[in-house]
This record gives sequence, structure tokens and C-alpha cells, in this order.
Amino acid sequence: MPNNDSEAASGRGRRTFDGIICIGGEDWWYHNRGHFDFQIMRRLAKRWPVLFVNSLGVRVPSLRDNRQFATRILRKLKSLGNGLVNVEDNFWVFSPVMVPGAAGQAISSWALRPQIKLAASRLGIKNPMLWMHCPAGEPLASNFGAVAIVLQRTDRFEAFPEADSAVVGRQIARLKSAADLVVYANSELMASEKISVRRQLLVTHGVDLETFAAVGRTSGSRRADVSHIGHPRVGFIGGIDDHTFDVELFLGVARSRPDYQFVMVGDCSLPEGWCGLRNVHFIGRQPYDQVASYMAAMNVLIMPWNRSEWIKACNPIKLKEYLAVGRPVVTTDFPALDAWREYVHVATGSEAFAEAIDAALASGSPNVATLHRLLVHETWDAKADLIRRAIFDLGLAFADNRSGLRGAA
Repeated sequence: MPNNDSEAASGRGRRTFDGIICIGGEDWWYHNRGHFDFQIMRRLAKRWPVLFVNSLGVRVPSLRDNRQFATRILRKLKSLGNGLVNVEDNFWVFSPVMVPGAAGQAISSWALRPQIKLAASRLGIKNPMLWMHCPAGEPLASNFGAVAIVLQRTDRFEAFPEADSAVVGRQIARLKSAADLVVYANSELMASEKISVRRQLLVTHGVDLETFAAVGRTSGSRRADVSHIGHPRVGFIGGIDDHTFDVELFLGVARSRPDYQFVMVGDCSLPEGWCGLRNVHFIGRQPYDQVASYMAAMNVLIMPWNRSEWIKACNPIKLKEYLAVGRPVVTTDFPALDAWREYVHVATGSEAFAEAIDAALASGSPNVATLHRLLVHETWDAKADLIRRAIFDLGLAFADNRSGLRGAA
């Protein structure tokens, strides 16, 4: 792969871009920073200027749960108040005004393009590569004038229960048609859409191996907020949502093992009072840089997924983080587990899941050295390198207005 400035500077018919605009699927200010688009964009920013546009929203918050409604509205308003912020070298975050839902998009999408164009121009980005994750940004694919379009298809947004599946499905179909490249994290989803896209790239989720491995070598006992909780501790770290989390299975397991302490770290969108068991402890959402220490504080880590279409198309980030920390893992089955099946305990049904936790506690930590030898090829840096090469293969070159034209890789 050519990487010298003189060859790139000659052009050779390449399309030139001067930065990346990412229409993100999450909000930088309140979502877990472990998400794919956050991790990849931060690394691409080491090479190219990146404008990350916070999630435009694929749903309208529901009044059915007043607590969740208020939380979502308040945090979005707080995000909007941040405007355009340079959060890291070469990496900016922008929160445009956008109303979620089909009706809201009809009202506000006309104003989306000029908002993002103005923010990008302040960074010197005039001819961007457009990276699309949130389907609500679909109108930008046809009217933004991007040099190239990359679609991040790491989530099956049309299977999100609070979204209008018909509207989101149409948005995704148009994005797939417009995209020069579609990036997948799940091989089954990628195979199912092979004939509907121009070019595909499989990039499974990565892991910050050094951080999680280093924390995993400690006992995790330094976490003051869980030190009062007895052992054995069975931990789940992540969002507790009905489209991913198997509530019935989890409650069955927790009831059957009253002497085990179940520690739940993350946001919960389930109705208040869904779990009143005394051996279940809710810690709430924590900053991403603290996640590894919570994992390390557990004796066993679990993934009690349901069988939703979302899970079938997912590639859970926490799987590799769990493995990097070096604690035994118990999980329900899902397609993306195949490459790691021999390193985890897989169970179906609450009784089998509880027995798998028993077995995990008895067997202790997995062979950490073996896992780390495998995970060294699964870091977020390695994933970003795959994407950088794919960008170059699209026939793109980077035009740095400050120092002339230089190569894309």
C-alpha cells in the first residue's frame, strides 16, 4: 500500500477529501465511550480531522415512563448546549438541533445540512468523507456533496423497539444504495446484505487491551462502591434494555442463587421496580474509564441476552472487554460468539445459566495468557488500521489545506 507523499500528491485520479464528518449513532456527552464509532473516529483523528455529529435520534422519548422521558430530554438539552467542542487533538464533537421521529425529521432535516456545514467549515473541512451511522442522517447522503460515503452497519437500527421500523428501514435502504463502502461488525448481517451494497468490510468490535488487561491483573477490591457487596459477585456491565436483556432468564437465575450477589453496572431503561431481589445491586451508569475496574471486581461476568433481531445482528463490545479482564464469562448463545465459544460458558435457559455460573466459579479464571495472545489482534488500533486501508482502497486521498496533498494511508 503506497504511503509516501509524492505518490499521493500526484493525484492519479484519486478523489480528495479534507476531513471526516461522522453522523454518530450515540451522543458523546452521555453515552458509553466504548462504542464503535467513538473508538474508530478517535483513532482516525490521528490522521485526519474528524467532526463527530452527536446522534440525531431514531425515536421520540415515550411518556409511558416519566423517569426515562425526563432523563432523555434533559440530557439531550444539555448536549445541545455544548455546541461545537474540540474534545481531543483533531477531534471535534457537534450537537445540531434535530427533532427525532418521522414528523420531527420532516420539520428539522432541512436545517441539518447548513448546521453541519457551518461547523465543518470552522474546522477547514470543505470536501468531507461522510461516515454515516445514525439512519436519521440519511438525507445528508444525497444533499451534502460528500466526496465519499461510508455506512457503519454495526447495529440493526430497524430492530430497535422504540423506532418506526418502516421509516428506519427505508432510511437504511437508501444509505446502503448511496454508500461507497458498508462496514459491518456481524458476519451474518453482512452476508445477508451482500447483494444490496457496492462494497463490504467486516470489522468486528475491538478492545482497549492494555487498559482492560492491566486492570484485570488487580483484584478489583479498590472499588469502594462495591466493596460492601459480598462474594461471589456476578457482574453485568452494560445497558439493561428490553430489546437486548433477557429479564425472565436473569430473574430466574438470581432467584435460584440467593447467595450469589448480582452487580448491575449501567443504565436501565426497564420499568422501575422490575427487580426487587435483595441479592441484585444496581450501580448505575459509570464513566467508560471506570468500566474495567468494575469488571475486575467480579468473580464471574455475564451476558444474559435475549433472542431479538438486534442481538442476532450484534457483536457485543463487552465480550472482548470481559475476556481481556480475565474473569470467567457466562453467556446465552448468539451468532457473533462463534470465534470465542471455547473461551466462555454458553447456556440456554435460567437453570442451565445458573449451573454455568456455578461451573465458572469452580473453574476460576480462564487462561489469560492465551486470551491476550488472541486479543492483541483485536485492538481498536488494529480495527482502525483496517478501515484506513479500506479508505485508501476506495481511491481517496487526503487534501491537507495547510500542507498540501498527502496520502490517505
